[in-house]
Amino acid sequence: MTPLPIFDDLTKILFVLVLATAALIITVRTVSSLFNIYAVQSWLIAGMALVLYLKTGSGVLLALAILTVASKAFLIPYVLKRIQRTMQLKRDVEFRYLTPISSVLVGTALIFLVYRSFSRFLVEMSGEDLFFFGAVIGVSLTLMGMMVIITRKRMITKIIGYLTMENGVLLFSLFIAELPFIIELLIIIDLVMLILLATILAFGIDSTIDDFHTKLNSFTTWFKD
Repeated sequence: MTPLPIFDDLTKILFVLVLATAALIITVRTVSSLFNIYAVQSWLIAGMALVLYLKTGSGVLLALAILTVASKAFLIPYVLKRIQRTMQLKRDVEFRYLTPISSVLVGTALIFLVYRSFSRFLVEMSGEDLFFFGAVIGVSLTLMGMMVIITRKRMITKIIGYLTMENGVLLFSLFIAELPFIIELLIIIDLVMLILLATILAFGIDSTIDDFHTKLNSFTTWFKD
């Protein structure tokens, strides 16, 4: 059997990589790159669920890992890329309130504040440093996703912010309060519906009234293919 310290080391490496993807999401301007980064982030979180499954043997964790890969690493990025091609949007260059550099600084400050806040009580509650850091990074990832929603102007980029928030909630649940499988399934269904509805809104927001009908017709035609 693989020694448990190896599982802990793998989880710590995944923590660092997740934070790296979060830093890229709040700074990158190319829309297709944002989709790819989100897919990588989802792969990493699925990897954490798999490592925890190997460590604990919980079947729910294995199911979450498989579901995360299928939906967040493949299905949702695929749908978003199809939507991007329909909208013909390559870059989101406009930031509100923050620049890419200041976004990284604010993101770092958020991690520090969450760490300081949780260090007062969560270490005693969880009993393990690994679960403490999982909670800190999960909440920090959620706040960074919220920051993307606030600071970006394009609707399709805001969707990435919402999806990042959901990844943070999932990461938090893996280490502190494991979500039942059916709840996670319902969350993913809600995410897919959000993407579809927000895309229709994005057509209206990013175009004139005349162009809205043209783009919406091409969008509905895409679903008939």
